[in-house]
Formats: sequence, C-alpha cells, structure tokens
Amino acid sequence: MLALAPWSLVGPLVLAALVGPALVLGLCRARPGGSSVGRLAGDLVFLARMMRAGRRLRGYGRRRPVRTVLDALRDWAAREPGRAFVRAGEDTLTFGQAEALSNRAARALRLRLGLGRGRPAALLLRNRPAYVWLWLAVAKLGCPLACLNHHSRRRALVHGLEASGAKLLIADPDLQAAVEEVLPSLGKDVSVYYVSRTSPTEGVGTLLDKVDEASDETIPESWRSDVTFKTPALYIYTSGTTGLPKAAMINHQRLWMATGLFEMSGVTSEDVVYTPLPLYHSSALMIGLHGCLVKGATLVLRSKFSASNFWDDCRKYNVTVIQYIGEILRYLCHLPERPDDRNHSVRMALGNGLRGDVWREFIRRFGNIRIWEFYASTEGNIGFLNYTGKVGAVGRMNFLHKKIFSYELIKYDVEKDEPARDANGYCIKVPKGEVGLLICRISQLTPFIGYAGAKAQTEKKILRNVFKEGDVYFNSGDLLQFSPDNFIYFHDRVGDTFRWKGENVATTEVADILGMVDFIQEANVYGVTVPGHEGRIGMASIRLKQDREFEGRKLYNHVTDYLPGYARPHFIRIQNVIEVTGTFKHCKVILVEEGFNPGLISDPLYFLDNQQKAYEVLTEDVYGAICSNRVKL
Repeated sequence: MLALAPWSLVGPLVLAALVGPALVLGLCRARPGGSSVGRLAGDLVFLARMMRAGRRLRGYGRRRPVRTVLDALRDWAAREPGRAFVRAGEDTLTFGQAEALSNRAARALRLRLGLGRGRPAALLLRNRPAYVWLWLAVAKLGCPLACLNHHSRRRALVHGLEASGAKLLIADPDLQAAVEEVLPSLGKDVSVYYVSRTSPTEGVGTLLDKVDEASDETIPESWRSDVTFKTPALYIYTSGTTGLPKAAMINHQRLWMATGLFEMSGVTSEDVVYTPLPLYHSSALMIGLHGCLVKGATLVLRSKFSASNFWDDCRKYNVTVIQYIGEILRYLCHLPERPDDRNHSVRMALGNGLRGDVWREFIRRFGNIRIWEFYASTEGNIGFLNYTGKVGAVGRMNFLHKKIFSYELIKYDVEKDEPARDANGYCIKVPKGEVGLLICRISQLTPFIGYAGAKAQTEKKILRNVFKEGDVYFNSGDLLQFSPDNFIYFHDRVGDTFRWKGENVATTEVADILGMVDFIQEANVYGVTVPGHEGRIGMASIRLKQDREFEGRKLYNHVTDYLPGYARPHFIRIQNVIEVTGTFKHCKVILVEEGFNPGLISDPLYFLDNQQKAYEVLTEDVYGAICSNRVKL
C-alpha cells in the first residue's frame, strides 16, 4: 500500500520557525473528541507539540557544531551507561557499550580501512546490534551510510552500491553467497569486509579483529567538523519506476525530524520498543532506532518477523510499544485465538498501511492498544499523522497545516499514468470525498532532496507548472482522499510500483529479470489484489518467443535465483499480444482488473508452486484455494 519507509511524517516540525506558540496557548491540555470542538482542540494540540519540537530543532541547527543524534548517544552514555539501548535475542547493547564500540569501530574504519571524511560506506547486514554501532561509527567520521537491502542480489546489489558511491562494503558473514556473487563486478577500488574475525572468501577482509585492537576513547569532533544539518547521513533505498533501487538521500536534519513521531506519540525513556522490521527500512532505522536513541528508550530487534513468536517476544522483553506495517497486524489477527492474547504490556503501536477492518479486529483481540497510524515516504516532503485515533485514517487535515505546507490532491489519469490537466495545461484539484494524487509544493520548508546518483529519477518525482507558471511540486505517487470531515485516507499507489509484504516492487525490474529467460519475448508486470491480503501480489503477462513453449520449472528456478520472495510474480498469464499505449507503455489497467481468475480469463494461467518448485497450471480449484487462504502466498 504505502511507501513505507517513512521519514517525512514530521517534516512539519520546522513550523516553529514560522509560527509562535501563542496560537494554541491554553489548549495544550485539551483532548481530541468526537465533536467538532474536540477535533479543533486536537488539531491545535498537535500543532502546539509540533511547534515545540520545531523550536528545539531550529536551536540544534544553529549550534556550532550542529547537534546531531550522536550527541544524544553521548548524553545517555554519560548519564546512564548501563541503560539497555538495543536487545536482540539474548544480546544486550547498553548506551555505554554503543558509545565505546562505535568509537572503536570509527577508529578502525578511519585508520585501518581508510574511510575518509565524507566518503560513504555501505552496510549489508541483518538486524543485529552490530548494525547499530557500525552506523554510529560511520556517522562519527562525518560519513553517510548506504543501507543496502540484505535481500538484494546481483544486479540490484551492485546498482545500490554504485548509486551511493561507496567504495567500502561491510557485510554480514551470513550473506557470504550474496557477497561472492557480486565480487567480480565490484572492481578493485571497492573494498569488502565481513563483520567477523575470520573470512572464508578470498579478497574479503575482516573487521571485528581491527575493532578489537582500536581505542574506545571519544572520537574528536574535528573528524566531523564540517557536518551540518544538510550533510548526507544515510542513503535509504526505495523502489521506483526505474526498476532498480533508488538511494534516497537523508540528511542530519531529517534524522531529527524522524524522531518527532516518538515526541508526538508520547514515547518515554521507560518504554521498550519492538520492531520486527529491517533496519535498512526507514521505519525501523530512522523512527525506531533514532527515536529510542533520543528518548533513551530500549529497542528490541528481531531478525525476521514471526507471527507465532510475536507476543511471546513482547512478554519476554516487557515491550510497551510496537512498530508495524499493516501486514504484520493482519498476520497477528489471523493467528488462532489464545487465552493469553491480552497478557502483555503493549500500550501503543506506531506504523502505517493498516486497514480499518484489521485495526478493529486487532483492538478486539489484543486489547486497548493506542494506534498511531501515519502516512509518509522515505524521500517525500509531506506526511500525516492520525493523532485522533480515527479508525482507517492516516491523518487529519487542518487549515493552518495545509496553508503552510501547500499540499493538494489532484486528478490522476490512471490510463495514461499521469496527472490530468485542464485546457490551460494546469493540474486539477479534486474536491473532498474524491480520490486524487497527493502532491506537495517544494520549498525551503518542504524540500525534496532526491536520489543519489539518479538525477533523471529525481526529476521524475517533480511536477512543474502545476497551478501556475513556474511552481514546483513533489509527486508522491500515491492516491489519497480527504473526507468531508477533514480526515485523510490512503487509497492506492500509482504507476509502475506496487507493494507486497511490506516491500515496494518495481514492475520494470521484475520485467527485466523475466526478459532474461530464453523463451520469453516480452513481459508486462503488474500487481493484483488477493482477497484477505494487504497490497498487491506480483503477476506477469508474457509473450513467448516464436516456436517456444512455456517452461514452468525453468522460470521458477530463474525468478528464485534473481528475485527476493516478495518480488517474484506469483501468477503468469500467457498472451499472444501485449498491448502498449501510443508512447509504448504497457497497458495494465484491464489486466489488473481481470486479476488471475481462470473463470474469467481464457489465456493460459500459471501459479508459483513452491512445493513443486515450478509454475503449475492455475485451475479453478487452485484459484478457490488461494482466495480462501488455503494456499499460503
């Protein structure tokens, strides 16, 4: 559903630089209610909190050197060095240990591995405490970190490394196979190290032995003296229409802004935050990790989401706050009911992509947990927070917020895959109650930084001459709806990207991979809905080469070699002709509407059968089993 990786939720924190707190004085203790007066009070309370955080942020930016999240680490390490910062399995990383280990690692990276000031490093690592102190070490050198998706393989992995410009790759030894696949493509100027003390791969060094030998003394601020709020801190990857990951540039100011969700929702130093999301996503890294770092809370990591272990983990670690995407809570609701469903300490859930029906069922099953649903994207310049708790909404629209940040919903031509324009060439605003494409004016207050090494893709996210000559807006790529009572609802994504199992899937990337198969002439990839599932699952319409037959086992082996599970097409449709538009774009609207129902489609259909390790014929019986959730996707 959403572009999950959500930095921009609290971009409006800088509102404090423009508006004083007097507007909301006396209303800060009001509680949002069901009446219009209660909603107004809630709107003003939200704005007041935003402004308070914004004033603090502005002060951080004026300091010399600027205050970064590293200062929060140093403060907590000095104040309570034994306080638990990160827990994973049976391992605990305290604030004091995080400070000391990141100091050691920073010295090893600079003095032994040659990571100079401002030069990016790339991390290919699963969720573990080492991810945390390695990132902090890179930051202490004034360098940005490229957070590579550890599911990426071959071409996508090499592209991600090249996009960031990193010449140093630090990898999990458990990902040895992925590293060895790309080594011949990296060139001699890229150095690769495992987070280990021994290396089974020729040409790959080791890092932990060098960290062991380094001093844990405080890193001199002179090593990062040129860092400002605008200095790149992270590259977080998001799929798009290019078909390959794009490296969204995150600066130090945006890191502070991302921690604002914890500020708005009331997370405290006594909270224990549980995230089963990967740290290469901005939800876990920017909001979860940095939120805990600033607040002094404890972050509990899990290497991979497990519905059956979720509540046992919450009880084991005394979790009070959980991070989610919509699929996670849906999986939990599908578990068999147990007498101890409400036997936990969770008081709050923060995330996005939650359907209204799942929201209600989750509360019914697991107790009165406060849901903080938001909308945002990693690279976007606008976001919303559902601070009223309205089921199904992603936020509230109020006049002041909309006036200052200049966002609108405009008509979108799904067939042409572009915004609709009037006779004068300008975009058309949609009225309340109608679905439209979310756009936000690009300004000093709401900047769009773009993607590293991808000027063309950055430009594609920009709309020009939207309502008047010369104006510039960010194209979110998402369809939303403003209700008559000013609640904001997410509707769907547009274009060449769809979402499945919490991951963005770029159709052109998958089509390129399918095109490598020797019996496929052309492939058109799109997402289709499946009853009872969030998002859309991958499907491909393919045209076979002349005198060639479909080979289900060969295709299965190919997609499992080249694509992560969430990106593999689960359904294949064989067509004699693949329709294109006048500009040679694949026609997808009708295909998406028809889905994968063999009762409606006369073309041959196949489904990805993991038991048979092949694409098998999709019969009506199998279709029924999938729709009734008797077949796991």
